[in-house]
Amino acid sequence: MNAIYLDNHATTRVDPRVVQAMLPWFDTHYANPGSSTHEPGRQAKEAIDDALIGIADFFGAQADELIVTSGATESNNLAAFGICLHPRQKRRKIVSVVSEHQAMLGPLQKLQKLGFEVRLLPVQSHQDSVPGQIDLTRIAEEIDADTALVSVMLANNEIGVLQPVREIAAICTQYEVPLHTDATQGVGRIPVDLSELGVDLLSYSAHKVYGPKGIGGLLVRGANARVKLAPQIVGGGQQSNLRSGTLASSSIIGMRMALDIAKQTRASESIDHWKWRDRLWQLLANEIAGLSLNGPGWGSEPCQDENGRLSGEQRLTGNLNVCFPKVDGQSLMLEARGVAVSSGSACTSAHPEPSHVLRAIGRSEDEARASLRFGIGRFNSESEIEQAAEQLIHAYRKLAAFVA
Repeated sequence: MNAIYLDNHATTRVDPRVVQAMLPWFDTHYANPGSSTHEPGRQAKEAIDDALIGIADFFGAQADELIVTSGATESNNLAAFGICLHPRQKRRKIVSVVSEHQAMLGPLQKLQKLGFEVRLLPVQSHQDSVPGQIDLTRIAEEIDADTALVSVMLANNEIGVLQPVREIAAICTQYEVPLHTDATQGVGRIPVDLSELGVDLLSYSAHKVYGPKGIGGLLVRGANARVKLAPQIVGGGQQSNLRSGTLASSSIIGMRMALDIAKQTRASESIDHWKWRDRLWQLLANEIAGLSLNGPGWGSEPCQDENGRLSGEQRLTGNLNVCFPKVDGQSLMLEARGVAVSSGSACTSAHPEPSHVLRAIGRSEDEARASLRFGIGRFNSESEIEQAAEQLIHAYRKLAAFVA
Protein backbone atom coordinates (compact mmCIF):
# COMPACT_ATOMS: atom_id res chain seq x y z
CA MET A 1 0.00 0.00 0.00
CA ASN A 2 1.31 3.42 -0.93
CA ALA A 3 1.52 5.83 1.98
CA ILE A 4 -0.72 8.88 2.04
CA TYR A 5 1.81 11.65 1.49
CA LEU A 6 1.26 14.56 3.88
CA ASP A 7 4.82 15.88 4.01
CA ASN A 8 4.58 18.58 1.37
CA HIS A 9 6.65 21.04 3.40
CA ALA A 10 9.65 18.72 3.04
CA THR A 11 9.21 18.38 -0.70
CA THR A 12 6.49 18.01 -3.29
CA ARG A 13 5.87 15.56 -6.08
CA VAL A 14 7.02 16.97 -9.41
CA ASP A 15 3.90 17.87 -11.36
CA PRO A 16 3.55 15.63 -14.48
CA ARG A 17 3.22 18.78 -16.61
CA VAL A 18 6.60 19.91 -15.31
CA VAL A 19 8.15 16.54 -16.16
CA GLN A 20 6.81 16.74 -19.72
CA ALA A 21 8.21 20.24 -20.17
CA MET A 22 11.64 19.11 -18.96
CA LEU A 23 12.06 15.88 -20.95
CA PRO A 24 13.12 17.37 -24.33
CA TRP A 25 15.94 19.23 -22.60
CA PHE A 26 17.61 15.97 -21.59
CA ASP A 27 17.90 14.23 -24.95
CA THR A 28 16.88 16.61 -27.76
CA HIS A 29 17.73 20.19 -26.81
CA TYR A 30 20.77 19.31 -24.71
CA ALA A 31 23.27 21.91 -25.92
CA ASN A 32 25.14 24.12 -23.47
CA PRO A 33 23.44 27.56 -23.43
CA GLY A 34 26.90 29.08 -23.19
CA SER A 35 27.88 27.66 -26.59
CA SER A 36 26.87 30.65 -28.70
CA THR A 37 28.98 29.58 -31.71
CA HIS A 38 26.36 27.11 -32.97
CA GLU A 39 22.59 27.00 -33.43
CA PRO A 40 21.77 24.36 -30.77
CA GLY A 41 23.58 26.45 -28.16
CA ARG A 42 21.82 29.62 -29.24
CA GLN A 43 18.45 27.85 -29.11
CA ALA A 44 19.17 26.70 -25.57
CA LYS A 45 20.14 30.21 -24.51
CA GLU A 46 17.00 31.70 -26.06
CA ALA A 47 14.81 29.18 -24.23
CA ILE A 48 16.53 29.86 -20.92
CA ASP A 49 16.31 33.62 -21.38
CA ASP A 50 12.58 33.29 -22.02
CA ALA A 51 12.16 31.02 -18.99
CA LEU A 52 14.03 33.45 -16.75
CA ILE A 53 11.72 36.26 -17.84
CA GLY A 54 8.73 34.09 -16.91
CA ILE A 55 10.23 33.11 -13.54
CA ALA A 56 11.05 36.70 -12.65
CA ASP A 57 7.57 37.81 -13.72
CA PHE A 58 6.05 35.36 -11.23
CA PHE A 59 7.78 37.36 -8.48
CA GLY A 60 6.97 40.76 -9.99
CA ALA A 61 10.65 41.19 -10.86
CA GLN A 62 12.92 41.61 -13.88
CA ALA A 63 15.08 38.82 -15.26
CA ASP A 64 18.28 40.67 -14.35
CA GLU A 65 17.15 40.63 -10.70
CA LEU A 66 17.18 36.82 -10.64
CA ILE A 67 20.19 34.66 -9.78
CA VAL A 68 19.59 30.96 -10.48
CA THR A 69 20.98 28.73 -7.72
CA SER A 70 20.78 25.10 -6.66
CA GLY A 71 18.00 25.94 -4.21
CA ALA A 72 17.10 27.99 -1.15
CA THR A 73 20.05 26.77 0.93
CA GLU A 74 22.53 28.14 -1.59
CA SER A 75 20.41 31.27 -2.03
CA ASN A 76 20.44 31.90 1.72
CA ASN A 77 24.20 31.39 1.80
CA LEU A 78 24.69 33.80 -1.10
CA ALA A 79 22.48 36.40 0.57
CA ALA A 80 24.19 36.15 3.96
CA PHE A 81 27.80 35.75 2.91
CA GLY A 82 27.39 37.84 -0.22
CA ILE A 83 26.30 40.90 1.73
CA CYS A 84 28.26 40.47 4.96
CA LEU A 85 31.58 39.46 3.38
CA HIS A 86 31.53 42.00 0.57
CA PRO A 87 34.84 43.95 0.59
CA ARG A 88 32.98 47.23 1.06
CA GLN A 89 30.93 45.97 3.99
CA LYS A 90 31.82 47.80 7.17
CA ARG A 91 28.83 46.92 9.32
CA ARG A 92 29.14 43.93 11.67
CA LYS A 93 25.67 43.16 12.99
CA ILE A 94 22.97 40.79 11.70
CA VAL A 95 19.38 40.61 12.96
CA SER A 96 17.31 37.48 12.45
CA VAL A 97 14.82 35.22 14.24
CA VAL A 98 15.36 32.22 16.52
CA SER A 99 12.88 30.09 14.53
CA GLU A 100 14.56 30.47 11.13
CA HIS A 101 15.33 27.41 9.01
CA GLN A 102 18.74 25.82 9.51
CA ALA A 103 19.60 26.87 5.96
CA MET A 104 19.80 30.41 7.35
CA LEU A 105 20.89 29.69 10.91
CA GLY A 106 23.92 27.75 9.64
CA PRO A 107 25.40 30.68 7.67
CA LEU A 108 24.65 33.02 10.56
CA GLN A 109 26.53 30.75 12.97
CA LYS A 110 29.53 30.81 10.64
CA LEU A 111 29.39 34.58 10.34
CA GLN A 112 29.27 34.80 14.12
CA LYS A 113 32.49 32.80 14.29
CA LEU A 114 33.98 35.29 11.84
CA GLY A 115 33.28 38.11 14.26
CA PHE A 116 29.79 39.30 13.36
CA GLU A 117 27.27 40.04 16.08
CA VAL A 118 24.21 37.90 15.40
CA ARG A 119 20.97 38.78 17.17
CA LEU A 120 18.30 36.05 17.01
CA LEU A 121 15.05 37.59 18.20
CA PRO A 122 12.35 35.64 20.07
CA VAL A 123 8.85 34.94 18.76
CA GLN A 124 5.44 34.82 20.42
CA SER A 125 4.77 31.74 22.55
CA HIS A 126 2.08 29.15 21.96
CA GLN A 127 -0.02 30.96 24.55
CA ASP A 128 0.09 34.30 22.70
CA SER A 129 -2.22 35.62 19.98
CA VAL A 130 -0.04 34.62 17.01
CA PRO A 131 2.36 31.85 18.10
CA GLY A 132 5.66 32.01 16.26
CA GLN A 133 5.27 35.54 14.95
CA ILE A 134 7.90 38.15 15.73
CA ASP A 135 7.15 41.39 17.56
CA LEU A 136 7.83 44.31 15.22
CA THR A 137 9.04 46.49 18.05
CA ARG A 138 11.89 44.06 18.69
CA ILE A 139 13.06 44.44 15.10
CA ALA A 140 13.04 48.22 15.35
CA GLU A 141 14.87 48.13 18.68
CA GLU A 142 17.67 45.92 17.35
CA ILE A 143 18.44 47.72 14.09
CA ASP A 144 21.15 50.33 14.37
CA ALA A 145 23.85 52.00 12.30
CA ASP A 146 26.02 48.89 12.47
CA THR A 147 23.38 46.48 11.08
CA ALA A 148 24.48 44.86 7.83
CA LEU A 149 21.48 42.61 7.24
CA VAL A 150 18.06 41.64 8.56
CA SER A 151 16.76 38.19 7.59
CA VAL A 152 13.24 36.95 8.39
CA MET A 153 11.58 34.00 6.67
CA LEU A 154 8.20 34.66 5.08
CA ALA A 155 6.43 31.45 6.20
CA ASN A 156 7.73 28.98 8.75
CA ASN A 157 8.32 25.44 7.49
CA GLU A 158 7.17 23.76 10.71
CA ILE A 159 4.23 25.71 12.13
CA GLY A 160 3.27 27.64 9.00
CA VAL A 161 3.20 31.05 10.71
CA LEU A 162 3.38 34.04 8.37
CA GLN A 163 5.71 36.83 9.40
CA PRO A 164 4.79 40.52 8.84
CA VAL A 165 7.49 40.93 6.21
CA ARG A 166 5.96 44.05 4.61
CA GLU A 167 6.02 45.86 7.94
CA ILE A 168 9.56 44.65 8.66
CA ALA A 169 10.61 45.92 5.22
CA ALA A 170 9.26 49.37 6.05
CA ILE A 171 11.35 49.45 9.23
CA CYS A 172 14.46 48.32 7.35
CA THR A 173 13.93 50.97 4.68
CA GLN A 174 13.70 53.62 7.37
CA TYR A 175 17.09 52.55 8.71
CA GLU A 176 18.59 51.84 5.24
CA VAL A 177 19.29 48.19 6.08
CA PRO A 178 18.79 45.43 3.47
CA LEU A 179 16.11 42.84 4.26
CA HIS A 180 16.34 39.22 3.12
CA THR A 181 13.48 36.74 3.32
CA ASP A 182 13.51 33.00 2.81
CA ALA A 183 10.20 32.68 0.98
CA THR A 184 10.58 28.98 0.16
CA GLN A 185 7.44 27.75 1.93
CA GLY A 186 5.33 30.65 0.74
CA VAL A 187 5.99 30.37 -3.00
CA GLY A 188 2.97 28.85 -4.71
CA ARG A 189 0.93 28.95 -1.49
CA ILE A 190 0.56 32.69 -0.90
CA PRO A 191 1.24 35.74 -3.11
CA VAL A 192 4.99 36.40 -3.23
CA ASP A 193 5.85 39.65 -5.01
CA LEU A 194 9.30 41.17 -4.60
CA SER A 195 8.20 44.81 -4.75
CA GLU A 196 4.98 44.35 -2.80
CA LEU A 197 6.82 42.66 0.05
CA GLY A 198 9.43 45.41 -0.06
CA VAL A 199 12.34 43.03 0.52
CA ASP A 200 15.78 43.44 -1.02
CA LEU A 201 16.60 39.73 -1.36
CA LEU A 202 14.31 36.72 -1.63
CA SER A 203 15.25 33.01 -1.62
CA TYR A 204 13.21 30.05 -2.86
CA SER A 205 13.41 26.44 -4.10
CA ALA A 206 11.51 24.85 -6.99
CA HIS A 207 10.99 21.51 -5.27
CA LYS A 208 8.60 23.03 -2.73
CA VAL A 209 6.26 24.11 -5.53
CA TYR A 210 5.97 20.86 -7.55
CA GLY A 211 9.16 21.54 -9.51
CA PRO A 212 12.48 19.67 -9.73
CA LYS A 213 14.99 19.40 -6.92
CA GLY A 214 18.38 21.06 -7.21
CA ILE A 215 17.15 24.38 -8.61
CA GLY A 216 15.97 27.64 -7.06
CA GLY A 217 16.87 31.26 -7.01
CA LEU A 218 17.82 34.44 -5.21
CA LEU A 219 16.01 37.58 -6.28
CA VAL A 220 17.87 40.85 -5.70
CA ARG A 221 16.05 44.11 -6.17
CA GLY A 222 18.22 45.85 -8.71
CA ALA A 223 17.11 49.39 -7.95
CA ASN A 224 18.33 49.15 -4.37
CA ALA A 225 21.85 50.48 -3.96
CA ARG A 226 22.10 48.96 -0.49
CA VAL A 227 22.63 45.48 -1.95
CA LYS A 228 26.14 44.58 -3.05
CA LEU A 229 26.94 40.87 -3.25
CA ALA A 230 30.28 39.10 -3.12
CA PRO A 231 29.95 35.93 -5.29
CA GLN A 232 30.36 32.62 -3.48
CA ILE A 233 30.84 30.40 -6.56
CA VAL A 234 33.33 31.72 -9.10
CA GLY A 235 35.04 30.44 -12.21
CA GLY A 236 32.84 30.56 -15.29
CA GLY A 237 31.55 34.11 -15.18
CA GLN A 238 27.93 33.18 -15.74
CA GLN A 239 25.09 35.31 -14.33
CA SER A 240 27.14 38.50 -14.30
CA ASN A 241 29.84 36.76 -12.26
CA LEU A 242 27.48 36.50 -9.27
CA ARG A 243 27.05 32.72 -9.53
CA SER A 244 29.26 30.82 -11.93
CA GLY A 245 28.29 27.47 -13.41
CA THR A 246 26.58 26.09 -16.49
CA LEU A 247 22.87 26.85 -16.37
CA ALA A 248 20.77 23.68 -16.20
CA SER A 249 18.35 24.04 -19.11
CA SER A 250 16.00 21.23 -18.09
CA SER A 251 15.72 22.39 -14.49
CA ILE A 252 15.17 26.04 -15.39
CA ILE A 253 12.46 25.09 -17.90
CA GLY A 254 10.88 22.88 -15.23
CA MET A 255 11.04 25.63 -12.62
CA ARG A 256 9.34 28.07 -14.98
CA MET A 257 6.55 25.57 -15.71
CA ALA A 258 6.04 24.85 -12.00
CA LEU A 259 5.66 28.56 -11.24
CA ASP A 260 3.33 29.09 -14.21
CA ILE A 261 1.07 26.32 -12.89
CA ALA A 262 1.23 27.74 -9.36
CA LYS A 263 0.11 31.14 -10.63
CA GLN A 264 -2.97 29.54 -12.18
CA THR A 265 -3.91 27.22 -9.30
CA ARG A 266 -2.84 28.95 -6.09
CA ALA A 267 -6.15 30.63 -5.30
CA SER A 268 -8.28 27.51 -5.71
CA GLU A 269 -5.74 25.21 -4.04
CA SER A 270 -5.49 27.44 -1.00
CA ILE A 271 -9.24 27.01 -0.37
CA ASP A 272 -9.02 23.22 -0.76
CA HIS A 273 -6.02 23.01 1.55
CA TRP A 274 -7.73 25.21 4.15
CA LYS A 275 -10.76 22.92 4.17
CA TRP A 276 -8.74 19.71 4.31
CA ARG A 277 -6.49 21.07 7.06
CA ASP A 278 -9.56 22.04 9.06
CA ARG A 279 -11.11 18.61 8.42
CA LEU A 280 -7.98 16.78 9.55
CA TRP A 281 -7.74 18.85 12.71
CA GLN A 282 -11.42 18.33 13.58
CA LEU A 283 -11.24 14.56 13.01
CA LEU A 284 -8.19 14.23 15.22
CA ALA A 285 -9.39 16.61 17.94
CA ASN A 286 -12.78 14.91 18.18
CA GLU A 287 -11.20 11.53 18.95
CA ILE A 288 -8.02 12.40 20.87
CA ALA A 289 -8.51 14.17 24.17
CA GLY A 290 -5.88 16.76 25.01
CA LEU A 291 -4.71 17.27 21.42
CA SER A 292 -3.17 20.73 21.02
CA LEU A 293 -2.21 22.94 18.12
CA ASN A 294 1.29 24.26 17.50
CA GLY A 295 1.22 27.64 15.79
CA PRO A 296 -1.58 30.07 14.90
CA GLY A 297 -5.22 29.06 14.65
CA TRP A 298 -7.59 29.97 11.82
CA GLY A 299 -11.13 31.23 11.34
CA SER A 300 -14.35 29.29 10.94
CA GLU A 301 -14.46 29.73 7.16
CA PRO A 302 -11.87 30.59 4.49
CA CYS A 303 -12.44 34.09 3.14
CA GLN A 304 -10.88 35.21 -0.15
CA ASP A 305 -10.56 38.80 -1.28
CA GLU A 306 -10.88 40.05 -4.88
CA ASN A 307 -7.23 39.14 -5.55
CA GLY A 308 -7.70 35.52 -4.51
CA ARG A 309 -5.96 35.96 -1.18
CA LEU A 310 -7.18 34.46 2.04
CA SER A 311 -7.75 37.48 4.24
CA GLY A 312 -6.84 37.42 7.90
CA GLU A 313 -4.78 34.24 7.67
CA GLN A 314 -1.69 34.06 9.88
CA ARG A 315 -0.75 30.55 8.77
CA LEU A 316 -0.16 28.62 5.54
CA THR A 317 -3.46 26.97 4.68
CA GLY A 318 -2.02 23.49 4.13
CA ASN A 319 0.01 23.44 7.34
CA LEU A 320 -0.95 21.61 10.51
CA ASN A 321 1.36 20.92 13.45
CA VAL A 322 -0.12 18.94 16.33
CA CYS A 323 1.04 17.90 19.79
CA PHE A 324 -0.26 14.42 20.69
CA PRO A 325 -0.54 13.94 24.47
CA LYS A 326 1.40 11.17 26.22
CA VAL A 327 3.01 9.62 23.13
CA ASP A 328 6.26 10.05 21.23
CA GLY A 329 5.90 11.52 17.76
CA GLN A 330 8.49 9.22 16.22
CA SER A 331 6.70 6.18 17.65
CA LEU A 332 3.40 7.44 16.30
CA MET A 333 4.88 7.84 12.82
CA LEU A 334 6.23 4.29 12.94
CA GLU A 335 2.88 2.92 14.07
CA ALA A 336 0.94 4.83 11.39
CA ARG A 337 3.08 3.62 8.52
CA GLY A 338 0.39 4.31 5.97
CA VAL A 339 0.75 8.07 6.48
CA ALA A 340 3.88 9.96 5.45
CA VAL A 341 4.36 12.86 7.85
CA SER A 342 7.29 14.30 9.78
CA SER A 343 8.22 15.61 13.19
CA GLY A 344 9.80 18.78 11.81
CA SER A 345 12.16 20.04 9.15
CA ALA A 346 13.57 17.40 6.82
CA CYS A 347 16.96 19.07 7.18
CA THR A 348 17.06 18.26 10.90
CA SER A 349 15.47 14.80 10.86
CA ALA A 350 18.83 13.08 11.44
CA HIS A 351 19.41 15.01 14.68
CA PRO A 352 17.95 13.80 18.00
CA GLU A 353 17.23 17.26 19.41
CA PRO A 354 13.59 18.38 19.63
CA SER A 355 12.39 21.01 17.16
CA HIS A 356 14.00 24.40 17.79
CA VAL A 357 10.87 26.03 16.34
CA LEU A 358 8.56 24.36 18.84
CA ARG A 359 10.98 25.15 21.65
CA ALA A 360 10.99 28.79 20.46
CA ILE A 361 7.22 29.03 20.99
CA GLY A 362 7.58 27.66 24.51
CA ARG A 363 6.88 23.98 24.05
CA SER A 364 8.72 21.67 26.43
CA GLU A 365 11.10 19.03 25.09
CA ASP A 366 8.49 16.35 25.73
CA GLU A 367 5.79 18.34 23.94
CA ALA A 368 8.09 19.00 20.99
CA ARG A 369 8.92 15.31 20.71
CA ALA A 370 5.20 14.48 20.83
CA SER A 371 4.42 16.71 17.85
CA LEU A 372 3.90 15.92 14.18
CA ARG A 373 3.83 18.21 11.15
CA PHE A 374 1.36 17.74 8.30
CA GLY A 375 1.79 19.39 4.92
CA ILE A 376 -1.24 19.15 2.63
CA GLY A 377 -0.59 19.56 -1.09
CA ARG A 378 -1.89 19.55 -4.66
CA PHE A 379 -2.10 15.79 -5.06
CA ASN A 380 -4.00 15.08 -1.85
CA SER A 381 -7.75 14.56 -1.65
CA GLU A 382 -10.43 14.83 1.01
CA SER A 383 -10.75 11.05 1.15
CA GLU A 384 -7.02 10.76 1.83
CA ILE A 385 -7.36 13.22 4.69
CA GLU A 386 -10.09 11.11 6.24
CA GLN A 387 -8.11 7.88 5.77
CA ALA A 388 -5.01 9.48 7.29
CA ALA A 389 -6.98 10.66 10.32
CA GLU A 390 -8.41 7.18 10.82
CA GLN A 391 -4.95 5.58 10.72
CA LEU A 392 -3.46 8.15 13.08
CA ILE A 393 -6.28 7.80 15.59
CA HIS A 394 -5.94 4.01 15.55
CA ALA A 395 -2.15 4.24 15.96
CA TYR A 396 -2.48 6.79 18.77
CA ARG A 397 -4.93 4.67 20.73
CA LYS A 398 -2.67 1.66 20.42
CA LEU A 399 0.34 3.58 21.76
CA ALA A 400 -1.62 5.42 24.45
CA ALA A 401 -2.86 2.12 25.83
CA PHE A 402 0.71 1.26 26.83
CA VAL A 403 1.20 4.45 28.86
CA ALA A 404 -2.26 4.66 30.43
